[in-house]
Amino acid sequence: MSTQQEQLVRCLRTTDSDFEAEFARLRHWSAETDNAIEQRVADILADVQKRGDAAVLEYTERFDGLKAASMQALELHPQELEDAFKTLPAKQQDALQFATERIRRYHEAQMEACGRSWQYRDEDGTLLGQKVTPLDRVGVYVPGGKAAYPSSVLMNVVPAHVAGVKDIVMVVPTPRGEKNALVLAAAHVAGVTRGYAIGGAQAVGALAYGTQHIAPVDKITGPGNAYVASAKRRVFGTVGIDMIAGPSEILVVADGSTNPEWVAMDLFSQAEHDELAQSILLCPDAAYIEQVLGHLERLLPAMPRAEIIRKSLTGRGALIQTRSMEEACEISNRIAPEHLEIASQEASRWEPLLKHAGAIFIGAYTSESLGDYCAGPNHVLPTSGTARFSNPLGVYDFTKRSSLIEVSADGAQKLGVVAAELAYGEGLQAHAHSAELRLKK
Repeated sequence: MSTQQEQLVRCLRTTDSDFEAEFARLRHWSAETDNAIEQRVADILADVQKRGDAAVLEYTERFDGLKAASMQALELHPQELEDAFKTLPAKQQDALQFATERIRRYHEAQMEACGRSWQYRDEDGTLLGQKVTPLDRVGVYVPGGKAAYPSSVLMNVVPAHVAGVKDIVMVVPTPRGEKNALVLAAAHVAGVTRGYAIGGAQAVGALAYGTQHIAPVDKITGPGNAYVASAKRRVFGTVGIDMIAGPSEILVVADGSTNPEWVAMDLFSQAEHDELAQSILLCPDAAYIEQVLGHLERLLPAMPRAEIIRKSLTGRGALIQTRSMEEACEISNRIAPEHLEIASQEASRWEPLLKHAGAIFIGAYTSESLGDYCAGPNHVLPTSGTARFSNPLGVYDFTKRSSLIEVSADGAQKLGVVAAELAYGEGLQAHAHSAELRLKK
């Protein structure tokens, strides 16, 4: 391979003596927010909690350059959302509706599998079970600064609808009052209940605490910048949140059988998000890695976001030659990436070895970008290794579970004795007496 200094992206070998040290540096990313941001967010949230609408209006003017006399002026009414949809070219209308239907179908299947209540009775007649109910009201944050993300609208709103949430509130920043028609149209197609042209920490605070015009929600979902992430972290406990997302990630496990140009472009697809995004290839074939590297260098100049891609690949990307595909799968599990592609003719052979990933894309034709927009599964995924213990956004994020317990008279005789014995052992006499009072004399 060519020297490290000449390369667009670092190339590593698991057989190298310093691989583990280089691998640790590759994986390192600090999720800590700048102290100045933390303090600023804390001040904004406290101000919104104290002054409500007035604070939100003030920060919207200061940060977004959008002056409004009242919160009503920033409300996105259903008719405005529908009108935005009607202004789109027919191809964009069809794409939104097609993607929405596939996302809805997937989450309906998910609801059928894990979102239903259940119960059973013991032999003594005691009923035990679980009651699943939707959240009453959720807030969806849609980024609107550097770019517009209609796909984020669909991925957050559709599963909330399928789960049975009745009130879905969207907030989206509109710098200088410039509203993105595709985002508004996506809100119409997905079924947003109401929306507001506000963003940043002040929007998170308004959703969490409520203002004179905005009622508080039960949970806030959706990605945002460092200020939004910090605000979500701070309001957790007052409301639920989906996750604190880090930079986007893609990891490709390849056996050398997939067109190397396809893989190169797949690596670009995440690198173009921002400079901190991470793109990694794991492959046992050294010649194939060289081919992918060649395509990366050849294709980069033509990419509109070339400079962002370059910084991402140079700073956090890697092409790693492994001893085998089995070792590639093992390293992938250690990374636990957000997006994991299996670029192999034997993808079904390797998929069972892969335990930790936000989403697994199986086979050469399954590009990660299809999952971002229209395959069906949710694209809101755990990052920064949290796929080891976290899930993609789903209908289960918009429901809650209550345990059901109905003890029969006969059941109380058996359970009461056991409960009393354990309660006495814990020194909680009232607990014990409560159970014993129901025992037959």
